[in-house]
Amino acid sequence: MKNIFTIPVSELLAKNPIVANYKKMWPFVKPYWFRASLSVLLTVPTGALDSAIALFMKSFTDDVLVAKNSKFAAAIPLLIVGFVLVQSALTYAVKYLNTWVGSKITIDLRKKLFKKLLSMHSGYFDTTDSGFIMMRYNSDADTASTGLINNLRKLITRSCSSVALIGVLLYNSWQLTLTAVGAFALAGGLIAVVRRKLEELVRNSVVVGSVAMRAYNEAFNGNRTIAAYNLQEDQDARFTQLMNRIFSLNMGVVKHTGWLSPVMHFIVSLGLALVFWQSSSLIVKGTITSGNFTSFVTALLLLYTPVKSMGDTYVEIKKSFLAIERIFEIFSLPVAVVDAKSVQQLPPVRKEICFDHVWFSYKPDVFVLKDFNLKVPVGSTVALVGNSGGGKSTVVGLLPRFYDAVKGRITIDGKDVREVTLHSLRERMAVVFQDNFLFSGTLRENILIGRPGATEADLQEAVKNAHLDEFIASLKDGLDTVIGERGLTLSGGQRQRVAIARAFIRQAEIVILDEATSALDNKSEAIVQKALDNLMRNRTVFVIAHRLSTVINADRIVVLNEGRIVEEGPHAELLKIPNGAYAALYNAQFKTRND
Repeated sequence: MKNIFTIPVSELLAKNPIVANYKKMWPFVKPYWFRASLSVLLTVPTGALDSAIALFMKSFTDDVLVAKNSKFAAAIPLLIVGFVLVQSALTYAVKYLNTWVGSKITIDLRKKLFKKLLSMHSGYFDTTDSGFIMMRYNSDADTASTGLINNLRKLITRSCSSVALIGVLLYNSWQLTLTAVGAFALAGGLIAVVRRKLEELVRNSVVVGSVAMRAYNEAFNGNRTIAAYNLQEDQDARFTQLMNRIFSLNMGVVKHTGWLSPVMHFIVSLGLALVFWQSSSLIVKGTITSGNFTSFVTALLLLYTPVKSMGDTYVEIKKSFLAIERIFEIFSLPVAVVDAKSVQQLPPVRKEICFDHVWFSYKPDVFVLKDFNLKVPVGSTVALVGNSGGGKSTVVGLLPRFYDAVKGRITIDGKDVREVTLHSLRERMAVVFQDNFLFSGTLRENILIGRPGATEADLQEAVKNAHLDEFIASLKDGLDTVIGERGLTLSGGQRQRVAIARAFIRQAEIVILDEATSALDNKSEAIVQKALDNLMRNRTVFVIAHRLSTVINADRIVVLNEGRIVEEGPHAELLKIPNGAYAALYNAQFKTRND
């Protein structure tokens, strides 16, 4: 074990949690260092001025109450008011600067956290719930920055005030000071008793808080399911249980820390009682004057306030520091799918797309794709079919690098997709999902997401090819119609056609259709299929479909089972394979329809 006196000061400071957390936050404070520094400097006189009143009490007692100096009596109240006015002005200035700097830091933290969130790969979102996202990426930023600034202000103000007041105490009586400061030190030492338990409780409260956020999110997004299945009582019971858990955690914090303030209050009161007992003897002996005693007690009472609230302040500081730690845990998360150091732009696709001995797993050693090999010539349409869980969506998810292959490689015209920029790779692709996400805003804005710089002519052509023109013509505001959050005011078929228009306007060479019609009724499917036929023309297309009627005309149909290709070829040829996997799927599907 190292002797504390042999450890360099820099190492001791680095291990100090206060220093460590402020060091982490320095890059966010640095752009606003002038205002931050000014607010820090202003806290020094703000805190130190507390001692002025205590000092004046000595002169007031000795020169006014005892010596009856009327001129000085008239001056002291004016001086006190003047000092208080100066201190109030400084307090306002410090609070304004702290709020300004704190708000700026909060915004910068949220921006960086949001940028980090956007950089995370699809697997991260598969395993992270929405409550965690909202809590960790939004609320923690405010807790960290506001706590950082406010606690720094309180720390410096109270430190300066305490140092100045202790100076007043020493000036009046070093004997009484030893008694008073000893009691304060004993009270402050109690914080160490609750430190570890408090940290555990605060961490647990954050976890439960994120679950509460998720509950609100699920109630909003799943409102129709809740209504359809009469889940109101069930959801209410689950939420009540969650609130009871939060209540227990909150009471746990009070149980383990609530006693701090009253116990500290009792200890300090004992110290105060000892001071009064000791001062009586000192006054009688003439060691101190009545003014010394009055000034000492005033300074002691002013010093008592920050000491009394030390327990509550410690809780807030711990919450702030834990929020900072959680934020930097997020910043340190690895981004699984990124551009390599040496990458180039992907040129136009001329020849083929090749999956070369590709293996992939979402969980270690549980492979979804096993030695997958496929060559897709430019301009052809390949359909991926098979039972659920066979790996179809995984194949098309690897192409735009939503995930990266564990083994093997995917090439476009011989270039590994990991050797070209993500931006240029995805620029060559357009994806239509089964459940396409529409953003809050207008139809125009949602379509132009495909290519923000598109002309009005390009937009109108995309609308026409997606068979949206009649629907848009029926709307009062046309393309400028606001569709609401997630486009819930539109039917399923309309949302799909908006997504197809988005893919059209992108003018991508490669199109991925991930079960784009599986959630639609027959009438909607027919219209959407016409739009898809337009989209697929003269492009390289990957189609995933459960309804085999939509892939009959594909150049090649690939049948997957448990991550391996079991059959591939045109529709007619696959039907001729005796006891073939595709024929079994086709016959089962169409027999069901005929029945």
